[in-house]
Amino acid sequence: MNGTDRTVDVGHRLGDRAAAQLLADRKRVEAAQQLLPRTDRDGLHRLAALAARLLGTSGSQVSLLSDVQLVAAGTGDAAVGCTGPLEESLCTVTAALPAGDALVVTDARCDARVNDLPPVRNGVVGSYLGTALTDAAGRPIGALCVFDPEPRPWATSEIALLRQLAASVVTELELSALLRRYENDRVRWELATEAGGVGTFDWDLDSGQLIWDEQLITMFGYDVENFDQTIEAFHERLHPDDRDWVGEALQHAIETCGDLDLTYRVVRPDGEMRWVHARGRALPDHRDSAVRVLGAAFDITGEREAATLVTRTLEAMPAGFYSLDREWRFTHVNAEAERLLQASRDELLGRVLWEAFPAALNSVFEDGYREAVRTGQPVSFDAYYPPPLDGWYELRAWPSPDGLSVYFLEVTARRRMQEQAERSAQRLALLANISADLAGGLDQQVAMAHLPELVVPALADFCIVTVVDPEGRPQDVGCWHRDPEMRPVLERYTQVRLDAMPAGSPAAMSLRTGQQNRTPGPAVLDLMAPGEARDLLARLAPREAVILPMRGRNRTLGLLTMYYGQNTPMLADNVATAQEVADRAGLALDNSRLYSTQQQLAEGLQRSLLTEPPEPDHAEIAVRYLPAAEAARVGGDWYDAFLQPGGATMLVIGDVVGHDTEAAAAMGQLRGLLRGVATYSDAGPMEVLRGLDASMTTLQIPTLATAAVARFEQTADEFRSGVTRMRWANAGHLPPLVIEPDGAVSELAEWTGDLLLGVDASTRRRESVVTLRRGSTVLLYTDGLVERRDSDLDAGILRLREALVELADLPLQDLLDELIERLVHGRPEDDVALVAVRLHPQDRPRPAEAGPRRVPPTVPPEPFPG
Repeated sequence: MNGTDRTVDVGHRLGDRAAAQLLADRKRVEAAQQLLPRTDRDGLHRLAALAARLLGTSGSQVSLLSDVQLVAAGTGDAAVGCTGPLEESLCTVTAALPAGDALVVTDARCDARVNDLPPVRNGVVGSYLGTALTDAAGRPIGALCVFDPEPRPWATSEIALLRQLAASVVTELELSALLRRYENDRVRWELATEAGGVGTFDWDLDSGQLIWDEQLITMFGYDVENFDQTIEAFHERLHPDDRDWVGEALQHAIETCGDLDLTYRVVRPDGEMRWVHARGRALPDHRDSAVRVLGAAFDITGEREAATLVTRTLEAMPAGFYSLDREWRFTHVNAEAERLLQASRDELLGRVLWEAFPAALNSVFEDGYREAVRTGQPVSFDAYYPPPLDGWYELRAWPSPDGLSVYFLEVTARRRMQEQAERSAQRLALLANISADLAGGLDQQVAMAHLPELVVPALADFCIVTVVDPEGRPQDVGCWHRDPEMRPVLERYTQVRLDAMPAGSPAAMSLRTGQQNRTPGPAVLDLMAPGEARDLLARLAPREAVILPMRGRNRTLGLLTMYYGQNTPMLADNVATAQEVADRAGLALDNSRLYSTQQQLAEGLQRSLLTEPPEPDHAEIAVRYLPAAEAARVGGDWYDAFLQPGGATMLVIGDVVGHDTEAAAAMGQLRGLLRGVATYSDAGPMEVLRGLDASMTTLQIPTLATAAVARFEQTADEFRSGVTRMRWANAGHLPPLVIEPDGAVSELAEWTGDLLLGVDASTRRRESVVTLRRGSTVLLYTDGLVERRDSDLDAGILRLREALVELADLPLQDLLDELIERLVHGRPEDDVALVAVRLHPQDRPRPAEAGPRRVPPTVPPEPFPG
């Protein structure tokens, strides 16, 4: 199927249905088109970036859907500013879901809903989480999503967080649209003021709709019923000699997004000709293309008195206007001002401003007005007037020789939107900081103790964090008060309060039930018996408290208790945010404890499969095993050291492919099989590896592994010469390193790896021999000791050799400990297994650091005693 056929197939199977459903709702399309050119893109980009950071994804995207998809903001592979067909977009599928649902895709390539869509086919999307953006009427206008190129699961808390971020995106869109509407209104009344006109017009270039007020409709000889709101209606009334040049002037203003200043003739239906003066402006969108022409016009036929023109202009303005004389008395009030001030002009004219509106005294209103009069310069400011007006206003005041002129708009809705957006941003920032703190490198006990400092004073006046220890006992581990002087009181209260708290206290109930509990402060005080705890709580004097459970997986692991003083209201948004903080803290605690348990179990399994090495005469063997820092990576590394029936010492190092408990179990099988082959047959390394590979095939053990086997042998002549032979074979493992008696470090030159175990049991394996002087040390290791994400394997082996040169003189046990500390700092990214043998000289007693001689009873004594 070619690309076109595939797109058509996708459209028929899913995309077209979702796209058709969205396009069928024309009101929703119009809403999206209205929001689109007004979008505050910086705000959307910040929210998209925040979504990717909080959910830990490589990409995020805000899409607006009309008749096409527009990527309004995004991170990662999101093509910001691009448009595309609806039927090829995952966001179309998201927006078409029932209200409140999210599109949750853990593996896009296996999900029949989306696996044929282009972003999935081209590898950009491997996992996807999206939620619809809806307008005030609940209609979808777009989608917010996060995605990764690889599959991943999505937690319930992550889905909830994305929905909350979607609400912030919608708030950002609505605020942007509202600001533009206010800006349009402001432009309209400013133009009307400049023109001194009587009517206003608004021509939407996208829809073609031409809006006139009643005075302009009457001026052109129409009435409301027969004016069809088209530009043709305007051209129909123009004088024939004026039509061409007026049309050219309009076109020029549209092309340049410029101003209009026209005087033309209008011929009314009764034949009467009137002169009209019009001024206007073409307004651009974010692409600097004109989308609207706004302006004002007035009939200048026989009109010469400026006062009449000004009055009519002021009455036509969509903004409030009043003038004050030098004694602060009202001298003019227009119709819009009557509506906004909730008083008629008859009630206001002649009254002193400060008497009519006493709350303006000693406020920003008085300060601004007096500054304008004092400096002779205009002033602009936003201010709130309390009930009965109870609103925010944007004001501009111009001084004149006669007093002061004031133009004002009500912007209450805009302010509320701004405040809501600010609260939402602060809330998300707080959650982001807390998430970073809980997910950081701090011990969870330390993180819990620090948690109150993050939530106070943003969410409460003071706070206490309680954690249930592994034995089930609650302990207060952290507290914070907004008043520094009260912090010692609160800290002492946390030391004594739990012992003084009765079994029926709200805190005890929340621990038992896992439910939120709100209670008045005096009620808690009444529950407590007289004593130090009660006295301390009385000094803290909380008006109200809310106890929030810190829930993990099916268990309550602690409490976040928020306290509010006499002058601090307990806001529902703050409580909801605090509960989310508590949920995140509970999940972090649960994860920490589960991680610790898993790590202990995995490490215990691994260590149970490894044994202590033997202690043959004059040969000191040391071993180390260190699990990965991530519990899930504990798995298949192993070491072994044992004596064969003939008395030879054999060392083994191996690594099963994989990092989980299954790899650890497979390691145990292979280790046991190799031991059995080697200790029963007394065979050499090559034959041991061949026998192990054959046994894996016979027993159908479905795993791959690397392994290296070294056997230490000695003849009578070699004993007298003070040397030992090492016979070795290698199945794809790393080369051992040898520390010579003089401290030099070398890598076996002929150490070449044969095929891994578990690939082909019939492969021919090789064996090599090297002669070592007594006093030499041989080290075998797994790749966890040398591999790093930020460097290649050769660089890691070089670091190991350099470390061995510096540590060569240390006792063998100390050498291995120091080696692990230097190379992996005690926290390896992968398992680390080490086995080393130091061949002490045989012409002197066995050294004390080699430990007592310990060999199986079936192994003959040393054949060549010293």
